[in-house]
Amino acid sequence: MSSIISLSNIEKFYGDYHALRGIDLEIRQGEFFSLLGPSGCGKTTLLRVIAGFEEVSDGVVLLDGANMAGVPANRRPTNMVFQSYAIFPHLSVGQNVAFGLRKRGLGKDETANLVDEALEMVGLAGYGTRAAHALSGGQRQRVALARALILKPKVLLLDEPLSALDKKMREQMQTELRRLQRQVGITFILVTHDQEEALIMSDRIAVMFEGEIAQMASPQELYRRPATRRVGEFIGVMNFLKAQQVGAEKREVFFEVEGLGRAAVDEDQMPEGARAVADVVGLRPEALSILYEGQDGAGHVVEATVHDLAYYGDMTYYDVVLDGATKPVTISMKNLISRPVLERGTKTRVSWDPRSLVIFAA
Repeated sequence: MSSIISLSNIEKFYGDYHALRGIDLEIRQGEFFSLLGPSGCGKTTLLRVIAGFEEVSDGVVLLDGANMAGVPANRRPTNMVFQSYAIFPHLSVGQNVAFGLRKRGLGKDETANLVDEALEMVGLAGYGTRAAHALSGGQRQRVALARALILKPKVLLLDEPLSALDKKMREQMQTELRRLQRQVGITFILVTHDQEEALIMSDRIAVMFEGEIAQMASPQELYRRPATRRVGEFIGVMNFLKAQQVGAEKREVFFEVEGLGRAAVDEDQMPEGARAVADVVGLRPEALSILYEGQDGAGHVVEATVHDLAYYGDMTYYDVVLDGATKPVTISMKNLISRPVLERGTKTRVSWDPRSLVIFAA
């Protein structure tokens, strides 16, 4: 798949502040790509560099093969949906959507047809005459999308567009945005600090810290095999256990893991450089399983005590102390009719599989 965006050695300074540090990035035609990271990591700055709202201090930005040096935002094949939506309250929905067409010299009928097409695309068919100030937050977000898409950009840039919505509406719009991206077939680039949002919506994700890309991969790879402990901590929930490499044989590397005992790890689980520096391993909550009465574990089994729990209805998250460990680990268990919710202090057994261990390079 060809690249629609190519960034080479992008540097951005604001005075002495180094906002972007040597960013190299290829974004493919037609993919849903997310820039994910905490506040201040540089993700919005990078989006604005692509849009043309920020000039780079060094480096090259190519959009659809063309060098964007000196090309202003309004002449780039992109459009942007801002966090605030920037809806004009004194205009109707249709007038807001048509706003970007005003300099194209289109006839009234052609403009009306394009507006109707854009509104139908975002699920607002028939809303053209509605007053913009009378819209809900979710509807304003859809109007902003329609206004951006009516210009038929090659790349749509989304700067935390769902952050102002309540949880239920945000989840609905995540599904709608993904559906819309597939429908129109253009590249979407999303800036978000919400890990779950990025995992749900993206084909690939770039995780950023302090102006640099720490890891870029598919959602599944980022979650299952974070390259560093910092990425593992940021993406979802992860347990960290002290570990010591104690040997190797053929394609297996052996670790002694706090609370879990000896584990044989396949070489394919080992990132480059991990043998020299790995002193901790990661384990997701769902990779550990509490064994109820009468159950036998399929993998390794260790003794444990329930330290605390949080009941979420469909799931219960347990903090358990493994025998021989100093700190609790978190275990997520699906609540089934056959599974009682265990009380604090309950003695239990925990099953786990060494294939679930994440070995970090640093």
